Amino acid sequence: MRQSQALTLMMEGRSVFLTGAPGAGKTYVLNQFIRLAKRQGKNIAVTASTGIAATHIGGVTIHSWSGLGILDSLSQYDLARLSAKSNLVKRYNAADILVIDEISVLHGRRLDMVNMVAKKLRQNEAPFGGLQVVLVGDLFQLPPVMRGSEPADFAHQSAAWQELDPVICYLSEQHRQAVGDSLLDLLGAMRRSEVHELHEAALQDRLGRTPSEDQTVTRLYAHNIDVDAINQRHLLAISSSAQRYDMRSSGAAAKREQLMKSVLAPEVLELKKGAEVMFVANSQKGKFVNGTRGVVMDFVNDSPLVVTTDGREVLVEPHSWSLEEDGRVKAEVSQLPLRLAWAITIHKSQGMSLDAAEIDLSRSFAPGMGYVALSRVRSMDGIYLVGVNQTALAMHPVVHEFDVWLREASEQMALKTADFTEDTAKNEVEAAFDEALLGELKRWRSAQAAKEKIPPYMVFHDTTLKELAVRRPQTTQALLAVKGMGKMKLEKYASTLLDVLKR
Repeated sequence: MRQSQALTLMMEGRSVFLTGAPGAGKTYVLNQFIRLAKRQGKNIAVTASTGIAATHIGGVTIHSWSGLGILDSLSQYDLARLSAKSNLVKRYNAADILVIDEISVLHGRRLDMVNMVAKKLRQNEAPFGGLQVVLVGDLFQLPPVMRGSEPADFAHQSAAWQELDPVICYLSEQHRQAVGDSLLDLLGAMRRSEVHELHEAALQDRLGRTPSEDQTVTRLYAHNIDVDAINQRHLLAISSSAQRYDMRSSGAAAKREQLMKSVLAPEVLELKKGAEVMFVANSQKGKFVNGTRGVVMDFVNDSPLVVTTDGREVLVEPHSWSLEEDGRVKAEVSQLPLRLAWAITIHKSQGMSLDAAEIDLSRSFAPGMGYVALSRVRSMDGIYLVGVNQTALAMHPVVHEFDVWLREASEQMALKTADFTEDTAKNEVEAAFDEALLGELKRWRSAQAAKEKIPPYMVFHDTTLKELAVRRPQTTQALLAVKGMGKMKLEKYASTLLDVLKR
């Protein structure tokens, strides 16, 4: 399926599973959808299964947004307790669309729990309480982390997934690896469980190769302990003195800790001239993106001057990350958007695009780990393989079988789906706003104000009426989604207001 076809289905309000190989453009399509849906006045809850993935898309974890936190099961007591939280009820009802990125890592039971809470708090027995749900990810990426010998609890095997029955949007274009490159052939073969001798030979040819001395490459390892040791060893080998940068934080302790764990920048960052670094945020000025590599060349007024691999000079300033809930900042941290990058873990490389990488797969311990590492790189020539074990090329058998069905379902949907265009978006945005309904609402407000002998704005501000004209809520619960609709006004005006909206 083409990206534009996926956009058509998403903009039609369909719940979808947006998937495809790394480099197919899932994040691009998601960002386009979020931008267009916001123009239509839709409220979007942007979440991800992990804190790292959440920072990539400017969202929060699904654990935080859903109110479930670290709960592993959901009792009737838990449901009652969550239902009593007015802010949480407002959050669920204010959302039109729920996005969950990196769905491959999310446990199926967690998706079931979100489904149950959404139904309860939205007082709607439709899947996820009637929310449009956009699930994003590649099931061939790292699976959910399980305890001991427990079988993998994939999201697509959950009751919530079956009930939602999302439309499959399997993106088929490739924007990372070049068509015809042996790496693209290998990754495709791994997805189809058709790795042959030629694929293995192409990979073996990269074993033991080392980058040139003037080449800056990212080193990917399976375990944190290896990464930390390599980075510290390289830093200590530089004889010059180090500059220390401490992360600053604000907000409630629990929220602060949650945010600090999800941010890729370290709490304490030590840098020296000559240190290899990687940016871990996107520059608002376009000077760098998450994953940009560089070297510290100097310090200017205590700020590091980094020269990126493409030759740009960047005077690095502190970057702020925040955790927002219900439109309010609950915690905020500030640190230089850098980390030492002689080496990083394969887990933390998810979502990156690299020109070259030195990869050690000799201690791979989970299905999909080799696939994640190899798919970060744009071509086979950019791979420098230190080692490889049997687990490295393994993919979960459950995913292989399901992937065949996903491809077929997506191909069938693509045959009857048109491409989406900006003209279509413009027309849909204009259609979303009902000028006649706004006039009706203003007349109702004037009559209500006259009856109560108060100014019209004390009934509702214009911004609230305009949102009502766009959203057209049809139930008392749906009215909760509208900004400016507090509990007292809901009790006072819901009945007569719904009469106007249903005309």
